[in-house]
Amino acid sequence: MPPRIQTVPATGQRAQPQTRLDLDRIRAAIPRIAPVFRDTPQYLCAPLGEALDCELIVKLETANPVRCFKARGAETVMVRLADSSGPTSAVCASVGNLGLALAYSGQSRGIPVTVVAGAGANPFKLERIRALGATVRTVDGDFENARQMARRMADAEGAFLVEDSENLDTCEGAGTIGLELIENGGPVDAVLIALGGGALATGVGYVFKCLAPTVEIVCVQPRGAPAMALSWRAKSVVETDRIDTIADGVAGRCPIAVVLDDLLAVADHVPLVEENSIIAGMRMLYRHAGLIVEPSAALGVAAILEDRARYRGKRVVTIICGSNVIPTDFERWVIRQTDSSL
Repeated sequence: MPPRIQTVPATGQRAQPQTRLDLDRIRAAIPRIAPVFRDTPQYLCAPLGEALDCELIVKLETANPVRCFKARGAETVMVRLADSSGPTSAVCASVGNLGLALAYSGQSRGIPVTVVAGAGANPFKLERIRALGATVRTVDGDFENARQMARRMADAEGAFLVEDSENLDTCEGAGTIGLELIENGGPVDAVLIALGGGALATGVGYVFKCLAPTVEIVCVQPRGAPAMALSWRAKSVVETDRIDTIADGVAGRCPIAVVLDDLLAVADHVPLVEENSIIAGMRMLYRHAGLIVEPSAALGVAAILEDRARYRGKRVVTIICGSNVIPTDFERWVIRQTDSSL
């Protein structure tokens, strides 16, 4: 069978997408990331692919100490901070996973970290952040309220503000996942990426557009948190007034304009998926791959479930981006379900 994609050098005739990202910087980020977060497992999961009528490769970003992809960008941020003569502490707003990643990297480098979270943030994630030695502050409201508080704290305390997706290190750290997929995964037709603030989607998408431009970049959001998808469709920032999804890892209301510009340059398709499809995706990943995942990590499978014809017979990658799910929630959504058709 002939290859489906052709890798092209970034310095070749094809121009790189017009984004803030840079392929050389992404490659340079690799040695800044601790080995425990690099070269995560990626393999063809035949049982899951058979159930979905496609060849499905899973990339397990959950196979590390913080159980999510955010560690790559956090490591890049913290190494740069440790080498600088500027701020000696960091602050971020987080629904959980970025905070976990920064707390881990901060603890290993002796850099104090404060994580600001909305009142409804995942308590399981916040408990783990505290266990890693970071300070957690909760505020009324959701992630957008936490983001505003983090900015004020950074200004008042002189801490380094880690703005997920706006900070290029978070995007380019995530971009190293794309390098691993291309170098170790063989030809594919599409890559399915969870879309929240945009770091994972723009980082991985940019690498593929530089090195394997025929691969379709599919960035998936829940219908209950559609701000970035609506912005991509409108080609301008669209803010929403509420969030209604179990996929807390991608739940934002106010996209960042420069991140949207990057997304517009790399995303080919940005579907919105229903909550029942997300839960069905979690169940399929558990039943056919033995994986315990948080809802955000099942968005790729949910997209296939809602549009099987688009992916039928194709070779597809889905990035399993996190597994920090409240155990009782996972039991309710997945374990207690009795439908054997998925």
